[in-house]
Amino acid sequence: MSNVVLWVHVVWGTKNRYPFLKQPYRDQIIKHIKSNGWSKSLYLRSVNGYVDHLHCLAALGTEMNLSKLVMLIKGESSFWINKEKIFPMKFEWAHEYYARSVCESHVGRVDQYIKNQEAHHNKTTWEDELAEFLKEYDGPSYPSDSESDLILT
Repeated sequence: MSNVVLWVHVVWGTKNRYPFLKQPYRDQIIKHIKSNGWSKSLYLRSVNGYVDHLHCLAALGTEMNLSKLVMLIKGESSFWINKEKIFPMKFEWAHEYYARSVCESHVGRVDQYIKNQEAHHNKTTWEDELAEFLKEYDGPSYPSDSESDLILT
């Protein structure tokens, strides 16, 4: 019997970083993402974000890969948002997303980071967060259709 748990921190944003995710819409969308994830046997430990992006801490098991997880979350949620007419205009997620593996010993820290997004972004801009992240992890900058779509928070 296989036993696999790979933790990933996934971040994705709204198209053109449009601030669709203001309250109360953000909570409504997160609630739907969690409920939909549960119905598809996805283990989403935490989902939260700010006005233009969401973070998710998820566990990948034997039947799940990263692209499938992201498709199930982003694709289904944008379909639901538009079907329910949450916004008067068409809603879209940016094509890009960011994912980083998370060591088991850091799961609690990443979980807290995700849960505290509102407070975090009241003190830190996305640009500053991106610069700090790239400095800390020495990560590469990947090409994007639009520099404003790039999510590495």
